[in-house]
Amino acid sequence: MVIEQNMVVTLHYRLQEDNAQGELVEETYGSEPLVFLYGAGQMIPEFERQLSGKSAGDELSFGIKSVDAYGESDPDAIVEIPQSAFEMDGGIPDGLLAPGKIIPMSDGQGNRLNGIVKYLTNDGVMMDFNHPMAGQDLFFTVKVEEIRQATPEEIDHGHVHGPDGHHHH
Repeated sequence: MVIEQNMVVTLHYRLQEDNAQGELVEETYGSEPLVFLYGAGQMIPEFERQLSGKSAGDELSFGIKSVDAYGESDPDAIVEIPQSAFEMDGGIPDGLLAPGKIIPMSDGQGNRLNGIVKYLTNDGVMMDFNHPMAGQDLFFTVKVEEIRQATPEEIDHGHVHGPDGHHHH
């Protein structure tokens, strides 16, 4: 059995910046594996392309350029927001606007997005709404643990159900 459309893939991965010597971003080794429905559009397309045709037990490493991962950093996604927008109970909580801090926000249409504090201006805050990994090349080391055929319900819903997957409540 190999990884192809509508297979449920269980794998462990290590994600580093740039290359095999890069800074560790996250890994699943030693904890719960990643379980996802292949071809459902949940993963970076290039990540899935690298896994195509692989079998349980396979180990592989590959890089993904930023343009094929989370995209380049978009200067239009860096915007100034008035400091007054961050006030709670008449003041801005201490430490809230520290550079590098991620703040969940929503746009005018009610879409939820995370902004990263870049720096403060006189009365505003420069916020970066790019994905935190935008402009960053990625390097993955992957071990495929298990592959199974997705159920019709999983295919219909576009994600994994069952013991290792997503549960509807």
